[in-house]
Amino acid sequence: MTFETLNLIPQILHSLKGKGYLTPTPIQEKSILHILEGKDIIGSAQTGTGKTAAFALPILQMLFTTKATQRKGIKTLVLAPTRELAQQISDSFRDYGRGLHLRHAVIYGGVSQRPQTDALCSGVDILIATPGRLLDLMNQGYVRLENIEFFVLDEVDRMLDMGFINDIKKIITRIPEKRQTVFFSATMPAEIKKLSDTLLHHPVHVQVNPPSSTAINVKQYMYFVQRDLKKALLKNILEKEPKHHTLVFTRTKRGADKLVKSLLADGMKAESIHGDKSQGARQRALAQFKTRKINLLVATDVASRGLDITDITHVINFDLPEEAEVYVHRIGRTGRAGAMGIAISFCGHDERYMMKDINKLSGNKIELVATPTLSHSETRQHASHDKPRIYFSSDGHHREGHSSRHGHSRHRERSLTGGHTSHSERRFPPRHSENNHAESNGNSGNGHSSQPERKFIPRKKKWHGKWQGKRSSHRPSR
Repeated sequence: MTFETLNLIPQILHSLKGKGYLTPTPIQEKSILHILEGKDIIGSAQTGTGKTAAFALPILQMLFTTKATQRKGIKTLVLAPTRELAQQISDSFRDYGRGLHLRHAVIYGGVSQRPQTDALCSGVDILIATPGRLLDLMNQGYVRLENIEFFVLDEVDRMLDMGFINDIKKIITRIPEKRQTVFFSATMPAEIKKLSDTLLHHPVHVQVNPPSSTAINVKQYMYFVQRDLKKALLKNILEKEPKHHTLVFTRTKRGADKLVKSLLADGMKAESIHGDKSQGARQRALAQFKTRKINLLVATDVASRGLDITDITHVINFDLPEEAEVYVHRIGRTGRAGAMGIAISFCGHDERYMMKDINKLSGNKIELVATPTLSHSETRQHASHDKPRIYFSSDGHHREGHSSRHGHSRHRERSLTGGHTSHSERRFPPRHSENNHAESNGNSGNGHSSQPERKFIPRKKKWHGKWQGKRSSHRPSR
């Protein structure tokens, strides 16, 4: 089957040819005709199967043929869970709708709302949005949804996981009941089926792959490795053979930044993306990865969905996800558009319970690989990264040195008694007892000294090297 057999108009067919798309994917083949007939759709397909085009193409055609530009207001609303996915959907509407004179806008949080509100005020036919920012602009009066004809919820399971269910319910109360609804989700748990029953009217069920099944074109491998040796294993794998386009997943934002810092120290070009980074920084990192300026992208699960990068060759799970279904979305970033991909996972001792769920969900398709011999020295930080410590010399001045475990020399300052300080005394002046003072002054402890006593007087927790002479008989008792 080709796109011509799906009754698409010449303008859209021309745009598809310009993108190099000639044959529809199974989800597109099963959805487009039903949407063109005005039916509600509930679709289940794993990530990377072309769901965006499955609803974007028929909606663009129906808006164009019904002369939507002559009617005021927003006619189509598409909700997406993440900024990256919303931007990807916006790009798809732009590419597929060239020459149709339909206006669209995308709104999401994390950036200034001014450009978004300016676009809304100039008139929009298609609005792509994340639930939080949309509800905010609705409350400010910038968005009105009473003219909605097409309502699309994409990656519904992800939106529920992120806690958007209440926002979605509030948005639904503002749109007309008479509408056409398209509902797509990679997985179909009971909660999502319950939500779909309240939104759709006599829907057509479209299912390409079994829910939560792993990608067919992806070879899956697993290493059992100690947590403190994961960096060494990653370096070993990356150096063994060239990885043209590798996406590495970590569980935490801090872990992503630390891993990138380690990769950069080893001379590898890498960037990270996660929720704490600004939208501009995330887009720049993605742009560098897409244009191959960097071959390594380290990300949290913010990138497990919504990344339209078709040539990712390897996905590496540096940390296993806590939910097995997230594993499906992660490895779905590779093996797209008919290409073969490789997914490699590191499993620490504390992650074995996660591995059992993942292996069960994948149908025991994960191949266990023997872990190579690794050394802790491979993950050791460079001495130049050590922070300087402050030492106190006999003249009372601060001096800097390095307490490196890599064999670098330390500053060894002389103590007040004339000898070298021990390791425990190196950072602080020595404390002397009365007998020690007497002995150091050549006395036998008779209560009087021939030399004035030198006493340490702390001021603002700093050593000023000041000494005050007092007779030993007036020394305060301890």
